[in-house]
Amino acid sequence: MNTEKLKLLGMMGSPFVRRLAISMRMMGLDYEYRPLSIFRNYDELRAINPLVKVPTLILDNGEMLVDSSLILEFLESISLPEKRLMPQETVPKLSALRTIGIALIVMEKTVQLIYETLQRPEDLQHPPWIERLQQQLEGACLLLEGRVLEQGGTPQRLNQADLTTAVAWRFVQNVFPERVDANDYPALAAFSAQAEQWPEFIACPLD
Repeated sequence: MNTEKLKLLGMMGSPFVRRLAISMRMMGLDYEYRPLSIFRNYDELRAINPLVKVPTLILDNGEMLVDSSLILEFLESISLPEKRLMPQETVPKLSALRTIGIALIVMEKTVQLIYETLQRPEDLQHPPWIERLQQQLEGACLLLEGRVLEQGGTPQRLNQADLTTAVAWRFVQNVFPERVDANDYPALAAFSAQAEQWPEFIACPLD
């Protein structure tokens, strides 16, 4: 497959898009980035992908993939072995999958809170549901804090669990710093800040 023709659609403001963009850079995969918003560019995006979902990855043969985790599973299969971000041995892979699952919940609950508190009219908001989302978000961040403490800091080479953790924390702090106090998760905050200094992260800034 000619990976030079891979096209990534979405906005770096989405943690799922940014996660994928950084991963592709770390994997050494060339791609064309098209910054399309599901809000501002809805019609344009819908004409390309009727699902209007980001990230969307368009392959060199014109086929499309959606969902960052499914796209990453495919990219792992076409990457050079030394560039792959997922551990291959059972125990390290299981540990990585546990961390990734928690980090994805941080992203998902933050996105849900965006829709519930920033997109939905105030008179239609349901406080008990918002409170539940907040509790789930805090619980996921607490679990991530524990995972970072177990690891003991930023490793010399980031794997997919490290990358997804750092992206998730940066996202929630960008959107809701008042909801998730960085002082309550010092190890997680430091971990993400160190990861953000990597050139692949710097090349994919939040927009």
